[in-house]
Amino acid sequence: MNSRNLTAEVECTVEFYDVDPMDVVWHGNYVKYFEKARCVLLNRIGYGYREMKASGYVFPVTDISLKFIKPLRFGDRVRIKAILDEYENRIRIKYELSRPETGEITTKGISTQMAYHIATQDSCFVCPRFFTDKVETLLAQLEPEGSP
Repeated sequence: MNSRNLTAEVECTVEFYDVDPMDVVWHGNYVKYFEKARCVLLNRIGYGYREMKASGYVFPVTDISLKFIKPLRFGDRVRIKAILDEYENRIRIKYELSRPETGEITTKGISTQMAYHIATQDSCFVCPRFFTDKVETLLAQLEPEGSP
């Protein structure tokens, strides 16, 4: 694990089809919000789902957790932030959903993905080197000059 983290954010509006009869986001839709930010983060790295598959690997989600703090309702704006927390042995991403107007956190979560080699149908307990190289290259570009 690295102490430096890559992040990506996306904003959206809570749509009618995302809410339950109580006018709050149905709990299962938070995973969809996580996915929006995860895609932006992986694309920033240059390893979105198309690049993954072309590289011979896929990364299925093996674990996901959510912590609901405050409800989101129909019409609310939401900022979804994805933070790459681990990338060497697995992809572990932390999420924060917040109200853009106030910065108030409404939801937190974590997802874990594991590399799976398509051709051999083997689970991998380390991420492919070309993926970790992409992350390290991007992290190096973000380092301020003169940093250790």
